[in-house]
Amino acid sequence: MAHVVVLGAGLGGTIQAYELKETLTRSDKITVISNKPYFQFTPSNPWAGVGWRKQDELTIDLEPVMKRRGIDFICDGATKLVPEENKILLESGREVEYDYLVIATGPDLAFDEIEGFGPDAHTNSVCHVEHAVKSGGPGGTWEAFCANPGPIVIGAVQGASCFGPAYEYLMTVDTDLRRRKIKHKVPMTFITSEPYIGHLGLGGVGDTKSMLESEMRDRDIKWITNAKVEKFTEDAVHITEFDEDGNEKKKHEVPAQYKMMLPAFRGIPAVMGIEGLVNPRGFIIVDEYQRNPKYRNIFGIGVAIAIAPPVATPVPTGVPKTGFMIESMVTATAHNLPRVMRGEEPNELPSWNALCLADFGDRGAAFLAMPQNPPRNVNWAGEGKWVHWAKLAFEWYFMRKIKKGVSEPFYERMIMKMMKINKIQ
Repeated sequence: MAHVVVLGAGLGGTIQAYELKETLTRSDKITVISNKPYFQFTPSNPWAGVGWRKQDELTIDLEPVMKRRGIDFICDGATKLVPEENKILLESGREVEYDYLVIATGPDLAFDEIEGFGPDAHTNSVCHVEHAVKSGGPGGTWEAFCANPGPIVIGAVQGASCFGPAYEYLMTVDTDLRRRKIKHKVPMTFITSEPYIGHLGLGGVGDTKSMLESEMRDRDIKWITNAKVEKFTEDAVHITEFDEDGNEKKKHEVPAQYKMMLPAFRGIPAVMGIEGLVNPRGFIIVDEYQRNPKYRNIFGIGVAIAIAPPVATPVPTGVPKTGFMIESMVTATAHNLPRVMRGEEPNELPSWNALCLADFGDRGAAFLAMPQNPPRNVNWAGEGKWVHWAKLAFEWYFMRKIKKGVSEPFYERMIMKMMKINKIQ
């Protein structure tokens, strides 16, 4: 009997536990450790940020679900991983030993790297559901803003890697303001570290540059690219804009009564500084099979892993890890880990394709990159009201999947249908 621990219970960690339950033997034990008692559906956080979703609509209590699947669940935060001793130290003082470990923690949010940044300072956030409902919930900052509207800044700071939610929140906010009939009182600016609108950390996908620029012009939203945020104050965002060669171009003090910008990510403190396991930012180093080269009984999946940007940008940007990509990492790990346990070599490669359904409140845009980094076999972007309905269906179906403990490859199935409908070759 082997003890397999999955550290983290987000999109990657939860379905990883489900899939391992299918591929491991009955005598093997699976334990999931998470610092939160629930799974949260992060893709819907932009809706929660304006009050279109409540926290209980986007979360699922994990202990009863895991128990039904025969998976142990520990709600406790990890303070230190000790890979030489195959154990994890937890906040409660408990120690958990493992034979094999899958790290699926997601990121630590680097708000502290910029003065005045974060939901405890001068900006709002949609990175966690708790952050989003702090804005969009009853008595939250969004309702207070709408009662006394002014200028808004939304975007992503230097080092950010997940740009899709910034565009989603920007358009959702715009849609909500129009429904309230107060958009005319709210000048909006999108500020991003991307070298151009629609770069997305991917070098663009299809015609995302012109598509998103057109959408922003239609909505009377200004933008600043190649931007490095120096600090946030109560009523402004202070930035330096750079040219395409990385030279300082202009300093801006952009008025902002309401602000939401995505932060840079890094690895969680429990793994920071472990030589051979993580890179300098604390992301898990993995090979093509999701396995760490030094600690051969450790795998890494999802946002927690290290992926170098394919091309340097004037202001640093990271590489996104989308749900479709994460699902392929999960499936590869679920097949490779049993092989390693039997003394065999791993042989399942994740596809690392990218899909983004970006909802704009009343319509949306979809991006499909196969593989994620160019050159690509599929490089497609589309838009329309169908994306909004697809995102709603996606939320319903995925939450149902988590509640039932189902391990089916949902993203892959959805991609095949979308490619067929849109006649994508």
